[in-house]
Amino acid sequence: MGVVNGTWDWLTDGANWNGPGGVWERLGEHLFLTGVCLGLACAIALPVALWLGHVGRGGALAVNLSNVGRAVPTFAVLVLLGLTPLGGHGAWPTVIALVLFAVPPLLTNAYVGMREADRGVVEASRGMGMSGGQLLWRTELPLAYPLIMTGVRSAAVQVVATATLAALPGGGGLGRIITAGFRTYDTPQVVAGAVLVAALALAVEGVLVLADRLLDPMRGRARAARATGATPPLTADRATP
Repeated sequence: MGVVNGTWDWLTDGANWNGPGGVWERLGEHLFLTGVCLGLACAIALPVALWLGHVGRGGALAVNLSNVGRAVPTFAVLVLLGLTPLGGHGAWPTVIALVLFAVPPLLTNAYVGMREADRGVVEASRGMGMSGGQLLWRTELPLAYPLIMTGVRSAAVQVVATATLAALPGGGGLGRIITAGFRTYDTPQVVAGAVLVAALALAVEGVLVLADRLLDPMRGRARAARATGATPPLTADRATP
């Protein structure tokens, strides 16, 4: 119980939250790093996955190549990048390592979502005279949206948890609280840092789940269909075979 009480005392001590190096400052650094890495990963993975899923060629190879990266520990990538000339450029090794870590779930889920979009709905849209771009944005993407957002949530939570490694080469974030606790043999501080990272990961997951529901492009159509008594439009997670 000594560690539990010590952790509670550390978390409820206002001096640990405010000022330079306090929890609020480290939280801001952690969120900024997570946002940058997740944004870069989305910018890289999603356009590739959506296009490959749309044309139906080369996607399996791209997914398999991206999944190879899951077998390489992020810490190992971070160490290797630190030994290159990039090691002298601040947070770049950490950013690159986290982006590489976030790409596989984004690429895999988006590609699978595009390929599993109900073929009947896609062919009906094509028969209505939609162009390739219209088919992608107005039919395939809304149907793939649930799986795409699942990939985004998975990548976000993984990056939040793994961003603690940024503290090892001297970066910011909540990991600094943990490493400082290790240096001073302060076990309650180490546990408190871990609790904060876990709480942040859960909070990010909750926010993204809410955003998923609010931004779902099929949500408005389903509501309108219910209001008129029509059959709700198919979505990727309830498409008929």
